[in-house]
Amino acid sequence: MALQTNREQDVMASNQEIRELVLARFGERILAAEEECGQLALTVSRDDHFELLKLLKESADLGYDILMDLFGVDYLEMGGRERYGVIYQLYSLGRNHRLRVRVPVPDYEVHDMYGITFSGHPNMTRILCPDDFSGFPLRKDFPVQGIGYRENFEKIENPKTK
Repeated sequence: MALQTNREQDVMASNQEIRELVLARFGERILAAEEECGQLALTVSRDDHFELLKLLKESADLGYDILMDLFGVDYLEMGGRERYGVIYQLYSLGRNHRLRVRVPVPDYEVHDMYGITFSGHPNMTRILCPDDFSGFPLRKDFPVQGIGYRENFEKIENPKTK
Protein backbone atom coordinates (compact mmCIF):
# COMPACT_ATOMS: atom_id res chain seq x y z
CA MET A 1 0.00 0.00 0.00
CA ALA A 2 1.40 3.41 -0.98
CA LEU A 3 1.80 6.11 1.62
CA GLN A 4 -0.22 9.24 1.08
CA THR A 5 1.48 12.61 0.88
CA ASN A 6 0.42 15.48 3.13
CA ARG A 7 -1.23 17.14 0.10
CA GLU A 8 -3.29 14.01 -0.66
CA GLN A 9 -4.34 13.81 2.99
CA ASP A 10 -5.30 17.51 2.98
CA VAL A 11 -7.40 17.05 -0.17
CA MET A 12 -9.15 14.01 1.33
CA ALA A 13 -9.89 15.92 4.54
CA SER A 14 -11.10 18.90 2.52
CA ASN A 15 -13.31 16.63 0.37
CA GLN A 16 -14.92 15.22 3.51
CA GLU A 17 -15.41 18.71 4.99
CA ILE A 18 -16.99 20.04 1.77
CA ARG A 19 -19.23 16.96 1.50
CA GLU A 20 -20.48 17.48 5.06
CA LEU A 21 -21.07 21.22 4.57
CA VAL A 22 -23.00 20.71 1.32
CA LEU A 23 -25.03 17.76 2.62
CA ALA A 24 -25.95 19.76 5.74
CA ARG A 25 -27.43 22.52 3.54
CA PHE A 26 -28.68 20.59 0.55
CA GLY A 27 -29.52 17.24 2.11
CA GLU A 28 -31.35 14.73 -0.05
CA ARG A 29 -31.25 17.04 -3.05
CA ILE A 30 -27.67 15.83 -3.56
CA LEU A 31 -28.20 12.66 -5.57
CA ALA A 32 -24.61 11.41 -5.07
CA ALA A 33 -21.42 12.59 -3.39
CA GLU A 34 -18.46 10.51 -4.55
CA GLU A 35 -14.72 10.85 -4.63
CA GLU A 36 -13.17 10.19 -8.03
CA CYS A 37 -9.41 10.38 -8.56
CA GLY A 38 -9.05 12.37 -5.34
CA GLN A 39 -11.72 14.90 -6.32
CA LEU A 40 -15.18 15.29 -4.80
CA ALA A 41 -17.98 14.92 -7.36
CA LEU A 42 -21.52 15.96 -6.45
CA THR A 43 -24.50 14.96 -8.57
CA VAL A 44 -27.59 17.13 -8.38
CA SER A 45 -30.86 17.22 -10.32
CA ARG A 46 -31.51 19.64 -13.13
CA ASP A 47 -34.07 21.42 -10.94
CA ASP A 48 -31.56 22.06 -8.15
CA HIS A 49 -28.28 22.65 -9.97
CA PHE A 50 -28.51 26.45 -10.20
CA GLU A 51 -29.24 26.77 -6.48
CA LEU A 52 -26.32 24.47 -5.62
CA LEU A 53 -23.90 26.38 -7.86
CA LYS A 54 -25.04 29.65 -6.28
CA LEU A 55 -24.51 28.22 -2.78
CA LEU A 56 -21.03 26.96 -3.69
CA LYS A 57 -20.06 30.37 -5.05
CA GLU A 58 -21.65 32.71 -2.52
CA SER A 59 -21.10 30.88 0.78
CA ALA A 60 -18.09 32.30 2.60
CA ASP A 61 -17.15 28.90 4.00
CA LEU A 62 -17.28 27.24 0.56
CA GLY A 63 -16.18 29.98 -1.85
CA TYR A 64 -15.95 28.18 -5.20
CA ASP A 65 -15.26 31.38 -7.07
CA ILE A 66 -13.95 30.09 -10.40
CA LEU A 67 -15.76 28.07 -13.06
CA MET A 68 -12.79 26.28 -14.58
CA ASP A 69 -14.60 24.18 -17.12
CA LEU A 70 -18.05 23.30 -18.33
CA PHE A 71 -18.59 20.40 -20.67
CA GLY A 72 -21.15 17.93 -21.88
CA VAL A 73 -20.90 14.17 -21.64
CA ASP A 74 -22.51 11.50 -23.81
CA TYR A 75 -23.06 8.43 -21.62
CA LEU A 76 -24.23 6.27 -24.55
CA GLU A 77 -22.21 3.21 -23.57
CA MET A 78 -22.37 3.66 -19.79
CA GLY A 79 -26.04 2.84 -19.21
CA GLY A 80 -27.96 3.34 -16.00
CA ARG A 81 -28.24 7.12 -16.30
CA GLU A 82 -29.57 9.75 -18.63
CA ARG A 83 -27.66 9.77 -21.88
CA TYR A 84 -26.42 13.37 -21.67
CA GLY A 85 -25.15 15.47 -18.84
CA VAL A 86 -23.17 18.53 -17.93
CA ILE A 87 -20.18 18.71 -15.63
CA TYR A 88 -19.15 21.94 -13.95
CA GLN A 89 -15.52 21.96 -12.80
CA LEU A 90 -15.20 24.51 -9.96
CA TYR A 91 -12.21 25.86 -8.07
CA SER A 92 -11.94 27.67 -4.75
CA LEU A 93 -9.00 30.06 -4.54
CA GLY A 94 -9.30 30.38 -0.77
CA ARG A 95 -9.30 26.63 -0.22
CA ASN A 96 -7.06 25.71 -3.16
CA HIS A 97 -9.62 23.01 -3.87
CA ARG A 98 -11.39 21.60 -6.93
CA LEU A 99 -14.94 20.30 -7.03
CA ARG A 100 -16.98 18.66 -9.76
CA VAL A 101 -20.75 19.12 -10.03
CA ARG A 102 -22.59 16.71 -12.32
CA VAL A 103 -26.04 17.50 -13.67
CA PRO A 104 -28.02 15.06 -15.81
CA VAL A 105 -28.99 17.92 -18.10
CA PRO A 106 -27.07 19.69 -20.86
CA ASP A 107 -26.06 23.33 -20.96
CA TYR A 108 -25.64 25.90 -23.73
CA GLU A 109 -22.69 24.60 -25.80
CA VAL A 110 -24.00 21.09 -25.43
CA HIS A 111 -26.88 22.05 -27.73
CA ASP A 112 -24.44 22.66 -30.56
CA MET A 113 -22.38 19.52 -30.05
CA TYR A 114 -25.12 17.09 -28.96
CA GLY A 115 -28.35 18.59 -30.34
CA ILE A 116 -30.14 18.96 -27.04
CA THR A 117 -32.64 21.81 -26.78
CA PHE A 118 -33.33 23.65 -23.53
CA SER A 119 -36.91 24.68 -22.96
CA GLY A 120 -37.12 28.34 -22.05
CA HIS A 121 -33.61 29.18 -23.28
CA PRO A 122 -33.66 32.65 -24.88
CA ASN A 123 -31.22 31.95 -27.73
CA MET A 124 -30.66 28.37 -28.86
CA THR A 125 -28.43 29.15 -31.83
CA ARG A 126 -25.32 27.35 -32.94
CA ILE A 127 -22.18 28.90 -31.51
CA LEU A 128 -19.46 26.37 -32.32
CA CYS A 129 -20.59 24.91 -35.65
CA PRO A 130 -21.68 26.83 -38.75
CA ASP A 131 -25.40 27.65 -38.83
CA ASP A 132 -25.96 25.33 -41.81
CA PHE A 133 -24.09 22.41 -40.21
CA SER A 134 -26.28 19.32 -40.09
CA GLY A 135 -25.66 16.90 -37.25
CA PHE A 136 -24.08 16.91 -33.83
CA PRO A 137 -20.39 15.97 -33.92
CA LEU A 138 -19.85 14.87 -30.30
CA ARG A 139 -22.57 12.24 -30.28
CA LYS A 140 -21.07 8.78 -30.11
CA ASP A 141 -23.23 7.73 -33.04
CA PHE A 142 -21.86 10.53 -35.28
CA PRO A 143 -19.58 8.96 -37.92
CA VAL A 144 -15.90 9.45 -37.13
CA GLN A 145 -15.19 10.21 -40.78
CA GLY A 146 -17.96 12.83 -40.82
CA ILE A 147 -20.89 12.83 -43.20
CA GLY A 148 -19.75 14.73 -46.25
CA TYR A 149 -18.74 18.01 -44.66
CA ARG A 150 -15.09 17.96 -45.60
CA GLU A 151 -15.85 18.39 -49.29
CA ASN A 152 -17.51 21.76 -48.52
CA PHE A 153 -14.35 23.35 -47.15
CA GLU A 154 -11.29 24.59 -48.96
CA LYS A 155 -8.31 22.29 -48.52
CA ILE A 156 -5.38 24.13 -46.96
CA GLU A 157 -2.00 22.54 -47.47
CA ASN A 158 1.05 23.16 -45.37
CA PRO A 159 3.85 24.34 -47.71
CA LYS A 160 6.43 22.70 -45.44
CA THR A 161 5.02 19.24 -46.16
CA LYS A 162 5.30 19.50 -49.95
